[in-house]
Amino acid sequence: MQNRRGGFAPLEQTNLIPGTVIANPEGFGFLRPDGGGDDLFLAPYEMRKVMHGDRALANVTGIDRRGRREGSIARVLERGVHRLIGRFGSEAGISFVVPDDARMQRNLHISPDATGGAREGQLVVCELVAPPDTRRPPIGKVVAVLGDSLTPSLVVETAIHGHNLPHEFPPEVLDEATAIPLQVEPSMIGDRVDLRDLPLVTIDGEDAKDFDDAVYCEPNRQGFRLVVAIADVSHYVRPGTPLDEEAQKRATSVYFPGFVVPMLPETLSNGICSLNPKVDRMCFVCDMQVDHEGEVVRSKFYEAVMNSHARLTYTQVWKAVGEDDPEAKAQVGALMPQVERLYQLYQVLAAARARRGA
Repeated sequence: MQNRRGGFAPLEQTNLIPGTVIANPEGFGFLRPDGGGDDLFLAPYEMRKVMHGDRALANVTGIDRRGRREGSIARVLERGVHRLIGRFGSEAGISFVVPDDARMQRNLHISPDATGGAREGQLVVCELVAPPDTRRPPIGKVVAVLGDSLTPSLVVETAIHGHNLPHEFPPEVLDEATAIPLQVEPSMIGDRVDLRDLPLVTIDGEDAKDFDDAVYCEPNRQGFRLVVAIADVSHYVRPGTPLDEEAQKRATSVYFPGFVVPMLPETLSNGICSLNPKVDRMCFVCDMQVDHEGEVVRSKFYEAVMNSHARLTYTQVWKAVGEDDPEAKAQVGALMPQVERLYQLYQVLAAARARRGA
């Protein structure tokens, strides 16, 4: 980092401690060091320089009466908050947003041309334009007006914006997803194991839209052969690409009532990377041998190509094998022996789990 005299020094050779700011609604806060150890106490004056979630460098300035290390903010490295949810207000001609998160200790000031048409008391999404310092509060602009009362859909939007969930895909990610073929071409298969004739099936809830895994089971002298295939997303999402970087940020899909924030664009998550029935799909397989006691005694992993023979639901399968329902059995059709074998294996595994629990 650069000092006041214009010289540079490696951070490791300074006495500055990098860490993440944790704010307290009472006005004070702490710096949690990246390298571990005790937190640094930040007095309210120091907290005027930063916001909850910021990464900063701090000096140790002393020890307080409770034996805690006290710190002062030397430099903000990275802002942790870019958008937040709050209530819009106006007083004496000055507009502001009161953050919904009490750890955001200061209101955001809003300039007259950045109110977004918000009215007094409305819940809004606010974008940080300028961070706070010791002399002035943070400055923001209203980017979306959510409304006056918390309807179910508004609760979802509030959670998305309040937790900074990345719910919009950048253009380069969408462009890359659009360029991926929607079908498995023969030239793509290469030396993968061909499992398209194996009656693998997916079993999910009634409202599932993407199918991540498929199963097949057959009894043998040692017990059961169990094949579990998952969608081979890595065939389409390569390391270092915009798709990969965006997926790393999201980590997983986030499910809300009636709405999903997906890890990948829909053309992948619900399309070529979903084990839809009656279509070829790239997959990664765990092929294992389960003995009569429910223990996995042998397994191997390999890349394959498969074709799901059916999309089944939990309710449908239970009615067919658990309740012996004629209508459900007719829906399963020729796959009924395969479903019965899966249920037989399930009973073996459940008994093994009960024994271990005892």
